[in-house]
Amino acid sequence: MKRFSSSKRAVNNVVKGEIKWELRPGGMLVQKRDMGDASSGPMIKIKVSHGSFHHDITVPAQSTFGDLKKVLVQETGLEPKEQRLLFQGKEKDDEECLHMVGVKDMSKVVLLEDPASKERKLEEMKRNQSVLKACEEVAKVRAEVVQLSDKVNALEGIVHGGTKVDEKELLGLTELLMVQLLQLDTIEANGEAKVQRRAEVRRVQRLVDTLDNMKARNSNPFSSSGKSEAFECASPSFPSSTRITHDWEVFD
Repeated sequence: MKRFSSSKRAVNNVVKGEIKWELRPGGMLVQKRDMGDASSGPMIKIKVSHGSFHHDITVPAQSTFGDLKKVLVQETGLEPKEQRLLFQGKEKDDEECLHMVGVKDMSKVVLLEDPASKERKLEEMKRNQSVLKACEEVAKVRAEVVQLSDKVNALEGIVHGGTKVDEKELLGLTELLMVQLLQLDTIEANGEAKVQRRAEVRRVQRLVDTLDNMKARNSNPFSSSGKSEAFECASPSFPSSTRITHDWEVFD
């Protein structure tokens, strides 16, 4: 009866989910351990080779290769999904236990970066360099536009004051701004560089519009200063013998 009771309790534990199982390499089904049990066991030092770098990693002897990857994140900067771990020339899965495949104290493990991850990083690096280059080109144009903007503002104050300026100055500034607009159009930009380029294009367009308005005002400076033009109104002509009176005739 006692044996039956013990078996019944074990079955109840399984039903309640208190015992979890895992499949070990080789197809053996064993009770799943937790990290608390692994950390309380003996520790081993593993020599991890990563290209020209070598890392001495200390982990519990019963850790998995997935556990080892998590520790290597701080040492290498590679996320677990970006790592490939090889022991004795064979790549190991995250679920495989170190001690089950023969990893002991001072064993050597090779770390390789996942090729797909490496390719993504190279592409991202190229994009960042491209964005940086585009930002530098936009900055050069911005410096030129700032200087031209100062000149436009100065001329705008003169024209608003009712003084005419040389038409060639307005045309020259317009041409210089159009050159900068064409320069912005040749810049291949993405991300932040694209935002900066769009802002400069709008600034140049506003300055060109301002110059167009100044050309109209410059041709008639008095109209922009609030002064009305003098117009001579023609007076009606009467014969010299005609006498104008204010006597009104009343009609019934």
